[in-house]
Amino acid sequence: MKSGVIIYVAGDPPSDWTEDTQVNIKGLAPQADLIEIITRTTGHFDVPDAWRVLLSKGMSHIVCKMGIFGESGDIEITGKELRLCG
Repeated sequence: MKSGVIIYVAGDPPSDWTEDTQVNIKGLAPQADLIEIITRTTGHFDVPDAWRVLLSKGMSHIVCKMGIFGESGDIEITGKELRLCG
């Protein structure tokens, strides 16, 4: 069973932040086969949009996690999560 994670990040990202500059994206959800990130400036429009993308890519277990931008500018997971399917 493939698993996907949506990371919904609250707050404003640093001005130079992109998903490509995020250090250790896989470390945010090591058990995931695929990770989708939602921020104010990048990523998907909303959670259902990211959920649809993960479903279309064959993910059967999908969890949405809440994150914030930490002092270093990287995403930090808050520990809040919601299982969407699977």
